[in-house]
Amino acid sequence: MNLKTFFLPIIILIALVVTVLPPDTLYAADQEGQTISWFLLTVGLLGGLAFFLYGMEKMSEGMKRSAGNKLRAILASLTRNRFIALCVGAFVTMIIQSSSATTVMLVGFVQAELMTFVQSLGVILGANIGTTITAQMVAFKLTDYALIMIIAGFGLRMLGKNDRSKSIGDILLGFGILFYGMKLMSDTMVPLRTYPEFIRIMEGLNNPFMGVLAGATFTALVQSSSASTGVVIVLAQQNLITLDAGISVVIGANVGTCVTAGLAAIGSSREAKRVALAHVLFNVGGALLFLFWIPQFAEMVRSVAAIFGSGTARQVANAHTVFNLSVGLVFLPFIGFFGRLIVRIIPEMAKDKLIDPATLHLDDSIISTPAIALQLASAEIARMAKLLGRMHRAAMVPFLSKKTKRDEVFPEQLTLLQGIQMREKKINFLEERIRRYLLDISRQELAEGQGSEVNALIALLDSMERIGDVITKQIVPLVKKKEHIKADFSEEGKIELIRYHEKIGKQLDRLKEMMTRMDVSLARKVKKKKSRYAQFDSRLRKHHLERMLAMKEDSVETHSIHMELMDALSQINTYCADIAKKLLKSGLLVEKEDTGAKIKDTADVQEPSAGQ
Repeated sequence: MNLKTFFLPIIILIALVVTVLPPDTLYAADQEGQTISWFLLTVGLLGGLAFFLYGMEKMSEGMKRSAGNKLRAILASLTRNRFIALCVGAFVTMIIQSSSATTVMLVGFVQAELMTFVQSLGVILGANIGTTITAQMVAFKLTDYALIMIIAGFGLRMLGKNDRSKSIGDILLGFGILFYGMKLMSDTMVPLRTYPEFIRIMEGLNNPFMGVLAGATFTALVQSSSASTGVVIVLAQQNLITLDAGISVVIGANVGTCVTAGLAAIGSSREAKRVALAHVLFNVGGALLFLFWIPQFAEMVRSVAAIFGSGTARQVANAHTVFNLSVGLVFLPFIGFFGRLIVRIIPEMAKDKLIDPATLHLDDSIISTPAIALQLASAEIARMAKLLGRMHRAAMVPFLSKKTKRDEVFPEQLTLLQGIQMREKKINFLEERIRRYLLDISRQELAEGQGSEVNALIALLDSMERIGDVITKQIVPLVKKKEHIKADFSEEGKIELIRYHEKIGKQLDRLKEMMTRMDVSLARKVKKKKSRYAQFDSRLRKHHLERMLAMKEDSVETHSIHMELMDALSQINTYCADIAKKLLKSGLLVEKEDTGAKIKDTADVQEPSAGQ
């Protein structure tokens, strides 16, 4: 279980206690310097932290709904340009308010082959920069306006007439709650300014190693580096922490946030482990780069702040930004080297471990970001199309050769027919898991249009499963039937079946490419080819009938098998077109450069002569 998810309800209960206490008790000591009430101080701090975390989560939800499918389009537009990847990582993290969530999200995209592992490294570096946006906003002392933002946000949330207005209301409401939490923490800390023991503890954080340790530990517990930075800024506003100590804690927070990615990678895929390791290498490496010259770095920040008259809180936020930006720019030119190093440390998985059914792209932690979760579901469906393509290719082999064939991917473990049955089990497993995943997405607060996208993906799962059934229940049984009659197709009939089979195989290839890239041009092509292949089917049936009338012995004996194969291939063609139609109506697909040239289809309209 996520630690933040576990602790948040407890902290919220404490926050409710805070709201019913008289205002003067929040100071934990009266004006005459009575003994500090540690219970009230603890309640105030934890209550403020609860409001801070809840406000951040509320703000994040509003931002994600407001951005809608733009998040998916932004990530899908990634190129090999490292700087663009860095900027995308910063922007996405600013929206979802969690660098850990961004790195977990990257796992699915690497697995879905929407980006390379090396490209994901640029996004990881950008994710750390994105967290500094939150710190910059927190450093603006807007606590006096917290209730105004709460009122405005609540009003928009309740009275807004469309999803966009309600999303903006959630953003304002989240900001207000966040800053109100800061005010609670700040007011509670007032007595600590004169408490000798606390002052000594804060002075101890001037030791860089102690500061980094404190920041890493706190961040690992609350699983939010933004919360750690927010607490440091509150301390700075009360003059309870120096800039040197604040920088140490902030650097430690960057190290502590690796814990989330590390926990997510336990027992997960190779890609998850690689992304988590990259996160650790970058964050720990960045901490080591700055650890030994924090006093000089702090002095540099002070000298710049003196020009603008910035206080300690603003200086901490600026140091946080400069630190993460510097680490990103320093490591960016070397991500190719780090990519090769990490792949060497965590090599590819042995193929035989992939025989058992398993999902590769679905990630429950991303469901709260529906735009990205839908992309991961599409990637898993693309994997189904890839499996169907392999089943389709293998199913025709026994009709063309009498020799026992082995599976193309697992030749040592499986025969050809066993490979088809193994993939049929995978298809059924994936269909069930993807459907459940999409239903979980549907229970989230969705942006406009995302509900219809979920419905479209659920609907096309049935068509995908039916394609698998056609192969295993209609085509594969014909192998034994053909062996029983001990006859072969005529040369002309065999050529026609091969050509028709190849064309339907290209439809499945287009389907896989379409689901991977979410390319609208490929969906249109699948629809268009369906009609042309139907015409091709009619011509082939006509030629077969002509051979039958000419009393060609081979054609007569294999007639029923030949026609059943034609029927099965025609059904697959129809299901492929149905999937394309559903996706075209869903709004999931986007205009991209036509990739149809990659799947060449020669002689689409060439009519085979009876003598071929």
